[in-house]
Amino acid sequence: MSAPRHDFPVKASTDIYAGAVMALRSDEVVMPGGKVAVREILEHPGAVAIAALDADDRLMMIHQYRHAVRRRLWELPAGLLDVDGEDPLETAKRELAEEAGLVAADWSTLLDVVPSPGFSDESVRIYLARGITEVGRPDLGDDEESDLTTRWVSLSVAVRMVLSGTIVNAATVAGVLAAHVLSGAPTAARPADAAWPDRPTQFAERSRRK
Repeated sequence: MSAPRHDFPVKASTDIYAGAVMALRSDEVVMPGGKVAVREILEHPGAVAIAALDADDRLMMIHQYRHAVRRRLWELPAGLLDVDGEDPLETAKRELAEEAGLVAADWSTLLDVVPSPGFSDESVRIYLARGITEVGRPDLGDDEESDLTTRWVSLSVAVRMVLSGTIVNAATVAGVLAAHVLSGAPTAARPADAAWPDRPTQFAERSRRK
């Protein structure tokens, strides 16, 4: 007989910091034995990433500076869900056009990733995009994205980049490997509007209250 499930109720919650793209709060959580433990939670707006494959099964990759690790990383085109009320698929389409200068005719859900559930509610939906047309990148201004470069990479090479440690971004690692698996069964992907139970909501609700 399995033990009864514990709901881990939150006894109290305290805001520590709220910024433009994240917030930090401290929760007092009741453990199964009755002890109250403090859990610091990073609230995230959520994000999307795009595994865009051309007719030759080449994957669009970007090489972009990430200040937290102080170097450029190979990644999939991606972006935060930072436009209030915007559907995640529309965010993905916008980011693919802005970062890679591409539009896609066919969209499906490749997978959802929760990178750091021990302390963050961040969830990333990774879309599979096919039927690619190049439209050119817009002027991105003078920020990190203006420095990014793009490259078409075959799936086999991308997999080797993951296994060699050249690709370390968590969502990109997952997206590359999933795209490689689905390359032989493209109809196995979920619909683009598939349910996303782990999509973060607290940061967006916090922003609306301002």
